[in-house]
Amino acid sequence: MLPIGDDNSARRTVPVVTYALIVLNILFFIVELLSGEAFIVRWSFVPSRFLSNPIGDFPTLFSSMFMHAGWVHLISNMLYLWIFGDNVEDRFGHIKFIIFYLLCGLVATFAQLAFNSGSNLPNLGASGAIAGILGAYILLFPRGQISVLQGQGVIKVSAFIVIGLWFVLQFFSGIASIVDTTQTGGVAFIAHIGGFIAGLVLALLLRGKSTPRLTG
Repeated sequence: MLPIGDDNSARRTVPVVTYALIVLNILFFIVELLSGEAFIVRWSFVPSRFLSNPIGDFPTLFSSMFMHAGWVHLISNMLYLWIFGDNVEDRFGHIKFIIFYLLCGLVATFAQLAFNSGSNLPNLGASGAIAGILGAYILLFPRGQISVLQGQGVIKVSAFIVIGLWFVLQFFSGIASIVDTTQTGGVAFIAHIGGFIAGLVLALLLRGKSTPRLTG
């Protein structure tokens, strides 16, 4: 079940921040491809390295949010950002949205750090920040209709179901990742959970008193 779009009929603004974030992620990935492994290791977030030198490694808290491990990682993240980011940006406004995005990414990173502080593996990706967008979306637009690719056709499914199933998967995968103490790389599920919860909480604070709209 792959989300491919949503209902933007009630969107009032052009999501310039969402578009800019997509462009930045793509440009950063091109730089990764051109610069090689040394660049990736230097600008990814490495938990053990950060704890040993938090001031020197501070920039990686942000640079790692715009880096990706491969084309599939990049495309899947940008797809979710493109589908869900514009509506959240529309509700919060451009400035609040970029602050929200970065805060969700930071919470996601520190959540992963809390459960994997001794890791020497590079952590990279926009997934934690985008998980925050999903957390906000499910709160703001629970009945929004998401276009989902199912088999050879496209069906409409409520955001509550689509994002709810996504979170359930992340939750149980996160528990499994805690139990598995081997450092073999893979998906930072704890970061996804942390980002999602941050998105929910921040959405409660940022949504204000605007009239709820049943949109996606």
